[in-house]
Amino acid sequence: MAEWIECKISDIGTVVGGATPSTKKAENYENGTIAWITPKDLSTFSGRYIKRGERNITEIGLKSCSTQLLPKDTVLFSSRAPIGYVAIAENEVWTNQGFKSVVPNENTDPLFLFYLLKYNKDAIESMGSGTTFKEVSGNTMKNIVVRVPVDIKMQKQIAQILGSIDDKIEENEKINNNLFEMVNAYYTSLFKDAECELTTIGNYAERIYSGGTPTTSNATYWDGKFGWFSSGETRNRFVTSTEKTITQAGVDNSATKLAVKHDIVMASAGQGLTRGQTSMLLTDTYVNQSVIVIHAKRNTLPYLFWNLANRYEELRAISDSSSIRGSLTTKMIAAFEIPLVNEETLQTFANFSWPVISQIENNLLENERLTMLRDSLLPKLMSGELDVSEVDI
Repeated sequence: MAEWIECKISDIGTVVGGATPSTKKAENYENGTIAWITPKDLSTFSGRYIKRGERNITEIGLKSCSTQLLPKDTVLFSSRAPIGYVAIAENEVWTNQGFKSVVPNENTDPLFLFYLLKYNKDAIESMGSGTTFKEVSGNTMKNIVVRVPVDIKMQKQIAQILGSIDDKIEENEKINNNLFEMVNAYYTSLFKDAECELTTIGNYAERIYSGGTPTTSNATYWDGKFGWFSSGETRNRFVTSTEKTITQAGVDNSATKLAVKHDIVMASAGQGLTRGQTSMLLTDTYVNQSVIVIHAKRNTLPYLFWNLANRYEELRAISDSSSIRGSLTTKMIAAFEIPLVNEETLQTFANFSWPVISQIENNLLENERLTMLRDSLLPKLMSGELDVSEVDI
């Protein structure tokens, strides 16, 4: 059995914090080209290696704050609520103050360190302090005790086992992106340049509605057998499962409504970039009040979905101009104009799309199984309970 030792994080890498240029000065950000990453960027990032975030900063912004250059293979760890997002820098990056990143030393494998921090996420989070929001300080991060194999070869073996699973997950995600774009290209060839009269989404849909939320303080309404979908989950184009579930009591005592498999769901409200995002359900689920559901005939659904998925900016524009709070309504969506397409062309596009949607669904379901496998192996490998020689992936 290989030797494991207990050590501090500062023994296996250098802990480095970040900083933020003033957001009130446009010159710190406008036309910036320097990769700058925030915890928000990691909140929607599902991979391991990250190149840059949503925003860049300028040379002026860089010099105006104390953020430090992080070399390639630095493991980024969000240390300010929410604590525990992890990614590896694919290139040199800078981060804001929401990180306590770890630059691995020569005896530490970066990918192993990535999984090590994921494994210790809960323990690290429990050491956070603060009244407004929890934060892990630099000194706390440096002194956190972890167990690691002495031999870097064993670190690499562990990382390779877990990494091979994530490689397949990421491969499936790339395949699904390509499949979506393949249908997108076919959609463009059929509809983009066609001169059609306009109709509305309401004339195509059989029903357009939104849902509600069971009282969050009543525990008997939550963690049940029914899926419950919130607006933030529209970040995924296709949805096979929901982050939260509710009970029959939650259904009976709230305004939530059921949406069924293949319905189109749209975020009517939400922070940041959420409003206007559109997804297709690949499961039955109840929805909250910030989700608009479009239920239509099977031969019409693919046309509606690919049309709306490509009109994100338009949807945000009508909500900004038509509502004080900048939210979409069921009436807006029902009145939203769309080209009127004949039944034959609708069916042609549906015949092309549905087999592709099935392929996408299969890949997503495989990723769920792979994620469960990886998450079950992670604690066993990281604790030394499972010898790497016993694992066959």
